[in-house]
Amino acid sequence: MNNRDKINNLKILPINFRHEKRYLIKNNLDSWEKLRCLTDSEINKILKSDPLCTQSRLIKIRAISIFIIDLEISSHEAYLLLHSGISSVRSLSTLNPAIIQKKIGRLKRNLNLNTESNIDLAVLKSWILKAKKIS
Repeated sequence: MNNRDKINNLKILPINFRHEKRYLIKNNLDSWEKLRCLTDSEINKILKSDPLCTQSRLIKIRAISIFIIDLEISSHEAYLLLHSGISSVRSLSTLNPAIIQKKIGRLKRNLNLNTESNIDLAVLKSWILKAKKIS
């Protein structure tokens, strides 16, 4: 995997994650599979070696990668779930599709997003079923 592919794998991370993105690419933690397996102790080691990285951002990156790998969803869908207030597969498994749709709708309104997404109740239900199998 060349350096350009590494950047593309983490391309959904916004500019405020630049320090974490730089550290992860530099240290070959450049795939969602690797990021999914980060432990709390590894996150603490990253924090000690690069003071510009933050624990909360690294935990968010790990949560996004868990959604991507475990639920087999796109990075944008994982990011949408996380920023809609759903922080783990376990919490997703306890919700119903209508609640998630409402949370996503609220996020889009707060951010003034006018994009159409193909995330309907059926898709949300399939994510919940996968989450229930996992947790």
